[in-house]
Amino acid sequence: MKITDFKITYWEGEAERAIGDANGPYGSKRLPGSFLEICTDENITGYALIGNSYVEKIFPILEGKDPRSVAGIWKEMNDLVFKGGNEGERCDAISAIDLALWDLKAKIAAQPLWKLLGSSTNRVKAYASGIDLNLTDDEIFKFYSRMADMGIDAGKLKVGLDLKSDEKRLGIMKDALSKANDRPLLCIDSNEYWSPKQAIRFIGKLEEKFDITWAEEPARRWDYNGLKKVSDNIKAAVATGENINDLAEFMPLIDNGAVDIVEVGMGTTGLTGAMKVANMAYAYELPVAMMNCPGNTMSHLATNLPNHFMMEVVDNGRELFFDTDHHIEDGQIIIGNEPGFGISVDFDKLNKLKVDKHSTPKHESSPFPRREGAGLIIKPLEEDK
Repeated sequence: MKITDFKITYWEGEAERAIGDANGPYGSKRLPGSFLEICTDENITGYALIGNSYVEKIFPILEGKDPRSVAGIWKEMNDLVFKGGNEGERCDAISAIDLALWDLKAKIAAQPLWKLLGSSTNRVKAYASGIDLNLTDDEIFKFYSRMADMGIDAGKLKVGLDLKSDEKRLGIMKDALSKANDRPLLCIDSNEYWSPKQAIRFIGKLEEKFDITWAEEPARRWDYNGLKKVSDNIKAAVATGENINDLAEFMPLIDNGAVDIVEVGMGTTGLTGAMKVANMAYAYELPVAMMNCPGNTMSHLATNLPNHFMMEVVDNGRELFFDTDHHIEDGQIIIGNEPGFGISVDFDKLNKLKVDKHSTPKHESSPFPRREGAGLIIKPLEEDK
């Protein structure tokens, strides 16, 4: 079997519910996305729910190769971008290709990916993530209450701009999740908005009232001194890794004791790269948490990681043209037996969303740009009016 071609479809739509954080507090429903197909001479196609034009520059080293040689191709792709580095669009392209190749490999074997990876279970503990700084109190309660109805007993709240509001909203999330567990796991995420000292002060105040499981991105992603300072001065674990790409970036955080929970996902140089980072964390006795992704497809890898804690579930209606073979029950993502990632695409719906290039609205973007005042002074929402 040989790789013969690829296709990228760029699309744009709207989620059912807007999401927002400390850097984009007003929220956005906008969904710019892309869909990658890698084709073979035996008419089996691998899918990835990300991709960009840099795939075209990498594809010549894939053409004619056996798609089952995923690890070897991953190394060749990383070697190809050696001079410019595994960053930005290069990392996104490598990640997309790697994911599509894993989908292909499992489809060729006629197995769900979790089984091909050697997992002994198809279940992954989930935590609810509203990405909810833009939501009203009632909307926050409804979201986490709905998650609790599915047995989810852990949640992550966006914080960072208003301590009183954060305290109130954290209480609302706790009350909603208490339907599933009278001691739910409470996590917070300030998305790098605070400086280390700000993080210590504000998290310390929240910990006077709440038992916080982890504080996510309480300082800049590369700042291992600042992140360690936060970890040493709060009770909660420090979680980070969402916005870095590969082993080279994770190593100083792990080696310097700056991260307590290592976050990996689709963008961690694909499934292969995420697996390598998770294995490094395992050597240090560190848990990993899988980041959210469309269709919760990375749950396949999460089943395979002995140090996996729980996976982020957003559930804001962003799966506009595809379904996945899984459901949530008893607080767990339960994956089915469809081959590969279990992605089934409605190409009629995809074609209706198709665009030549993504729009660039002035006030809404995805991801959110860093907000004014970050790391210096907390800028309340009222100052924007």
